[in-house]
Amino acid sequence: MTPPLIVLVTYPPNDAGRYELDAGYVAAVRRAGGRPVLVPPGDPDPAGVLEIADGIVLTGGGDVDPARYGQDGHPKVFRVDTDRDRFEFALAELVLESDTPTLAICRGMQVINVASGGTLHPHLEDVVGDEVAHRTLPHGPVPHSVAVESSALVARAMGARDVEPMSWHHQAVDRLGSGFRVVSRASDGVVEAIEHDSHPWLAAVQWHPEISAADDHTQQGLFDGLVGAVRDRST
Repeated sequence: MTPPLIVLVTYPPNDAGRYELDAGYVAAVRRAGGRPVLVPPGDPDPAGVLEIADGIVLTGGGDVDPARYGQDGHPKVFRVDTDRDRFEFALAELVLESDTPTLAICRGMQVINVASGGTLHPHLEDVVGDEVAHRTLPHGPVPHSVAVESSALVARAMGARDVEPMSWHHQAVDRLGSGFRVVSRASDGVVEAIEHDSHPWLAAVQWHPEISAADDHTQQGLFDGLVGAVRDRST
């Protein structure tokens, strides 16, 4: 069977002028049986990208421009990229109107939430303090426990509802976007996973499954579920 094409949007150019993406995303898609297709931000034809994609992974990365959700800004906001925002928001809006299986990760979850009319907390420590570490300082991943509703698509894909994935973020969902429901919160109340009520397969997690997927079958399960949904759609 031909591997389904899974589009992953890369990070913006780095200081050396090179587009990049953490190799964990690529490896997880390949283990799931998909063929990763890396698309840099700024593509002039988001509809064309969606047309070639069998599935989409909205990846992590820098912060969404606060103006996108009606905020003036925050001193802790970093790595805002106009081209990436413009392209990913256009792609997210198309995904919401389509039946293309989509997994949104960290920034990707924030993009899909804001694209559907939701908002974000621009800096979590202002809201929930530091009872739960959602990243190491100054910037780095950290594991913490997450409980997911047993009936959720995310739980079914992982084959578990109590997991300890890697977290790396300082922002999260505030007001939920239209059509979504919360299926997981951290112990401090931070939204950890959301799913769309009417889309055939659209799951979003605030953590980073690609970091630990090679050694944690529950996190690899999210990528397996995405590719499985693509295969189910084509039968």
